[in-house]
Amino acid sequence: MATVLEDEIIPEMKIPLTFKWSGREYKVDLLGSDRVYDLKTSLMSLTKVPPERQKILGLAKGKLPPDQERIADLRIAGKSFTLIGTPEGDEIKDPSKLEFLPDVVNDLDVDFTDNPAAAATYKNDQRNIRKVKEATEKLQINIIHPLRDGKRLLVLDIDYTILDTKPLTSGSLPPAECARPGLHEFLEAIYPYYDICIWSQTSWIWLEAKLVELGMVGSTRNYQISFVLDKTCMFTVFTERNGQPYAHHVKALQIIWNHFPQFSAKNTIHVDDLSRNFALNPNEGLKIHAFKNAHSEQAQADRELHKLSRYMVHIAAIEDFRTLRHKAWKHELRRLTQS
Repeated sequence: MATVLEDEIIPEMKIPLTFKWSGREYKVDLLGSDRVYDLKTSLMSLTKVPPERQKILGLAKGKLPPDQERIADLRIAGKSFTLIGTPEGDEIKDPSKLEFLPDVVNDLDVDFTDNPAAAATYKNDQRNIRKVKEATEKLQINIIHPLRDGKRLLVLDIDYTILDTKPLTSGSLPPAECARPGLHEFLEAIYPYYDICIWSQTSWIWLEAKLVELGMVGSTRNYQISFVLDKTCMFTVFTERNGQPYAHHVKALQIIWNHFPQFSAKNTIHVDDLSRNFALNPNEGLKIHAFKNAHSEQAQADRELHKLSRYMVHIAAIEDFRTLRHKAWKHELRRLTQS
């Protein structure tokens, strides 16, 4: 397995805490670069009390600091506190109704493509480096179709990128009518040059159903999906949007590169309708506009995937993708059309 990141992971001081919940005492260890958000997720893993139901008493004076606050700045090492909250059941929920997964239904976005200094700050953040390492070690990839020598890698989002999710999950439209026009033709056009990874922000059980219903796996199409990642490979980062703190999930490509060293920034492209998903890899991301209202005439006339296939086939011969600026992909496509 390849090195997690070029940056060395600096040892951090553990911050031990104890808390009582439902008559029992628990221990939780955090690190200085962790955020209040990480404390809440740790509490959820121990008690199944989701963050929106947690009432934390005795940890800080007054109101608990916001999610993005660093644990090291709170000076709470060795403290004891009380957690009040009702645990969540283990039932499976429709991802569109999950309270603690805002990314699928939250349209607020952030783009670091034109701000390399900010991108470097988040990429080199000690907590984010550790989260990549943890996700790499936890991830077990099931190869659906063998990776091919010499191919580039396409990391492709599903929800509102190649699929209008809302009518599919509600059942108001047949699966084929929820797909973005030209989906299969797009994948067939780029497949000679790219291995394909699907990375969705939903859980595996819903992701598997979507892929089967769309005919992307188990069909006789002239392309194959190599492997699939779900929301468990993502983690939350803390950035800024319009000068205000902003927490969101990311798809860190380094996790994939750690497992498959033949892929890197030189030969990977990530296509998504949300640029915040590639906040840690802004130069490898290509944002396309969201596909919604699949039943409308405007949606049925959508040609985004047709255009994208032309661009991706064009760049496939370029040795190093780091020389490209995917944000200007439509400008490049117009230049090719005019030449």
